[in-house]
Amino acid sequence: MSPDSRPLRAGIVGYGYMGQIRRRNVSDHPDLELTAICDPVRNEEIQNLNIPIYNCWEDLVAAEIDLVFVCTPNYMIPEIAVKALENGKHVFCEKPPGRNLADIQRIRAAELANQDSKLIFGFNHRHHPGITDAKAIIDSGTLGEILTLRGVYGKGGGYDYPASWRNDPEISGGGILLDQGLHMLDLFHLFVGEFSEVLGMRGTVHYDIPVEDNAVVILRTPKGQLAQLHSSATSWKHTFRLEIGCETGYIIISGLLSKTGSYGRETMIVGRSPARGEKAAIGNPREETTYYDHDPSWDIEVAHLVDCIRQNKPVEKGTSSDALRVMEIIDRVYREPIFKFYSK
Repeated sequence: MSPDSRPLRAGIVGYGYMGQIRRRNVSDHPDLELTAICDPVRNEEIQNLNIPIYNCWEDLVAAEIDLVFVCTPNYMIPEIAVKALENGKHVFCEKPPGRNLADIQRIRAAELANQDSKLIFGFNHRHHPGITDAKAIIDSGTLGEILTLRGVYGKGGGYDYPASWRNDPEISGGGILLDQGLHMLDLFHLFVGEFSEVLGMRGTVHYDIPVEDNAVVILRTPKGQLAQLHSSATSWKHTFRLEIGCETGYIIISGLLSKTGSYGRETMIVGRSPARGEKAAIGNPREETTYYDHDPSWDIEVAHLVDCIRQNKPVEKGTSSDALRVMEIIDRVYREPIFKFYSK
């Protein structure tokens, strides 16, 4: 079998929640073969895979594999990604791209120095069906230009939320904005491009943690389009909602297909501003609702990377530039002080 005809050999560093999703993605793709895993936990599932299991990620990225999935806590991502690129591997990195702006800059430098290797970041929300359908409608021009974006992405942290590694700045680098809000910021970029103005506030309003459990970010594009994000760990009800206001109508994507279903059924609502003579519809226009019950996003982004590798073409979605842009916004917000709310 020639090197071009055999499946790409994939290794996964970190076999937690995301590592297991990527294992399924690899199994479902006809041009991928899982050949190695690195994880300190030897559970029954890993042992039943009958492939090499490494204790040290350095050994995995040095092995005879083609593609490395980096599914680790944030602090480990830059070093693994850089070493994998330097070893001539293609790299799939989960989000966020490290703990801070310097981390993604370091990864981009390694990408530039090793241009035969492809690099992609896991911004899977771009590939959710509600988002892709909304993007197609916007691109068609039927609703005119986008005027405003408003996003809410929140969850209920739960009683054990403070104990999560995601709230340890040495491991994660930040709080809910970095962990979850960056997905919404990436979607803002997807729809309107670059932002020239960024204002942000973050606070620890409920939990006794050293990072933010809520953040509000307001942005403006060079054209004057406005965007607003509220990222929260105190929503109690898991919430995803993206409102896109346009010249002649609007789109609302709400709910999110997820493993637990706690965000609700994914839907897209399209409303159009009333035409002349439709006085009864002013303030309450007709709407069309589309429901989604299947999430192909995880498979789509992996298939995109495989296609870029096989066709030797640039990665177009989930690029290091996409990762850099959201980290630049988060960096600007994180420069501001964090305030704690005192209720007593």
